[in-house]
Amino acid sequence: MNLENVIKKGSEILKKNNINSYVLDAEILLSNLMGVKKEYLIINNKEIVKKKIEEKFDTAIRRRANKEPIAYITGKKEFWSKDFIVSNATLVPRPETELLIYKIVSFFKNRKINILDIGTGSGCILLSILKELKESRGIGIDISSKAIKIARKNSLNHNLNHRSKFKVQDLNKFIYGKFDLIVSNPPYILSNEIKKLSKDIINYEPKIALDGGPDGLDLIKKVIYKSNYLLKRNGLLALEIGNNQYRKVSNILKLCKYREISKEYDHKSNVRCIISTKMDIN
Repeated sequence: MNLENVIKKGSEILKKNNINSYVLDAEILLSNLMGVKKEYLIINNKEIVKKKIEEKFDTAIRRRANKEPIAYITGKKEFWSKDFIVSNATLVPRPETELLIYKIVSFFKNRKINILDIGTGSGCILLSILKELKESRGIGIDISSKAIKIARKNSLNHNLNHRSKFKVQDLNKFIYGKFDLIVSNPPYILSNEIKKLSKDIINYEPKIALDGGPDGLDLIKKVIYKSNYLLKRNGLLALEIGNNQYRKVSNILKLCKYREISKEYDHKSNVRCIISTKMDIN
């Protein structure tokens, strides 16, 4: 079967299973298996697909038809214009999180800083910052040993292992060092809202990285409180938060004597990131 017909066959299966981006997803899966760009499939649409590739493609299409995220099937996701290894032990990196990177890089441009990434997952946040801040170093911590293994692989792949460390560590027990920047994309979904998420999230992404407790703020509060002891004077705390959480998180920051420097909005005009500094560090 040629490329055109293989994509058509896969697309039809995905369409029947209510995958909205059925053609694009089929193209991504096939191009990934062949190790070519999507454009190649169009230009060479009459090329015959090897039987082994076609079999692997059929398996990938079945997985996608079951709502498994593309990133878990291909084992990678583009973030900050780079490919990062992901698995079902890590969240799939979201474009909104790049808002955090833009602001941090802009603030610390040409400076040498020490960074802590809390709940690092795939390591994409810390490693993307380090890609831009060439003299800086950082530590990523996570309670998931599987996630830390993925982060270490990404560190090696991006040649950043000499400037980054990843540790399996409970935040409550983390007492090492002082940091110029603490960044975190903690779990912030309300526990009773988890069941309302789409199937590709509920059935595949790690619940531990999604569930923020009854009000969605359990981990956010922990990060803020712990940062009191880990931030250097005039250091920055950069947080990603959920929809409609800005007012509550802003109040917690004020109570803990943080001063808000900026807030970043996503494409739906929700405040997605808050960047603040500690006003009174003991």
